[in-house]
Amino acid sequence: MSRCCILVLLDGLGDRSYKELGGKTPLQAAFTPHLDRFCAEGGNGYLWALRPGIALPSENAHFAIFGYEQQEFPGRGYLEALGGQTGVGRDEVALLAHFASLVPENNTLRLVKHRPQSSEEEADALSAAVGSFESDGIAIRYHQTKGLDGVVIMHGPVSPAITDSDPLEINSPLVEVEPLAALSSDIKADNTARALKQYLVWCHETLSALPLNTGRMKMGIEPVNGLVTQRAGKWRGVAPFSDRWGLKGVSLSSGLMYWGLAFFLGMDKVEVADGKDPGKDLADRLRRALELRHDYDFIHVHTKAPDAAAHSKNPLNKVDAIESLDRGLGQVIDRLLDDEIVLVITADHSTPSAGPMVHSGESVPFTVAGPGIRCDLVRMFDEVSCTAGALGRISGSDFMYLVLNWLDRAKLQGLMDTPVNQPFWPGKRTAFRMK
Repeated sequence: MSRCCILVLLDGLGDRSYKELGGKTPLQAAFTPHLDRFCAEGGNGYLWALRPGIALPSENAHFAIFGYEQQEFPGRGYLEALGGQTGVGRDEVALLAHFASLVPENNTLRLVKHRPQSSEEEADALSAAVGSFESDGIAIRYHQTKGLDGVVIMHGPVSPAITDSDPLEINSPLVEVEPLAALSSDIKADNTARALKQYLVWCHETLSALPLNTGRMKMGIEPVNGLVTQRAGKWRGVAPFSDRWGLKGVSLSSGLMYWGLAFFLGMDKVEVADGKDPGKDLADRLRRALELRHDYDFIHVHTKAPDAAAHSKNPLNKVDAIESLDRGLGQVIDRLLDDEIVLVITADHSTPSAGPMVHSGESVPFTVAGPGIRCDLVRMFDEVSCTAGALGRISGSDFMYLVLNWLDRAKLQGLMDTPVNQPFWPGKRTAFRMK
């Protein structure tokens, strides 16, 4: 029986084709002998974490791939708060937040720059200035996570069913904070929206009056005079990963959201840092995964490098990141092609290296190798070649069932060894008692 599954998730790997790459995607244009060798050793397909055309953020895509429904998702803000060890409570609402430069205009606030360049001392002073606020029985606190980024946590009779204030694009007015239409009659949502709006107005007034901002303006530097928020979330009760899938899981990842997601799902985590060489980072994480393979059934190995490169909006930067990751994979590929390991390489979503979209809805390549895996005729790992593979189209909801099957842990349908119908075998069952 296979000992474990190692999922290598290359964040934002999928992309679109570009003229400057000869009509190829960055993955097609990159020199990837080790990824190509890996796909030639196994079976291939293409993955949509949710549905074709849906532009998913990493958190929702990971949630689907790990075998959870979107209605169970607690919200990115809450995961970030968990990962940042903010002490957020189960009855509190958390939102992503970051500082911005705003200009008052026609009774609104226009966003002119996200995260203006600031010193560490300035970031600390700004965070302290907006640290706490209260309105109509709702207490609000700001928790700095890194530099000009943080989370806003709301305590009291609150609801996450509110709109974002962040318009994302610059030179646009902030978005009005309102309760979601489906819950417009929910007094908690209405009160939460009103309290958050009051807080954001107060933040702008407070920050604008800070000596550091008046000093910046005298020097012709844009002020850091507002907060913008998005993706409110709150705790939801879900079955832990080990209960849902019968596997002990661990995540090797960098970033608060991934650590928060692991905590939320009851998975262990190994916190790693991103260096200047994505390939070295990946090789180090894979070596650590190999050390952990006898302690865990499911190991998530994550790198943000392709996604980060794509956000630079230069396809050549993404080609460089992919080639670096391939070199890193090459350092450990022989050890990974082991009879005790089912190794999966895929991505969570596509990230365009040009244009206005943050993420896009194209599929991503998927490949798996290990004992008993059917080997097909695909010899190149990219978004187009893998669509000819034996696995065909895969959705996020399929993935964990495939893992159980590849690990010889899939339960024969109809068997009932537990009161709750679990998808894995043997289940967490009770031994028969004579008395």
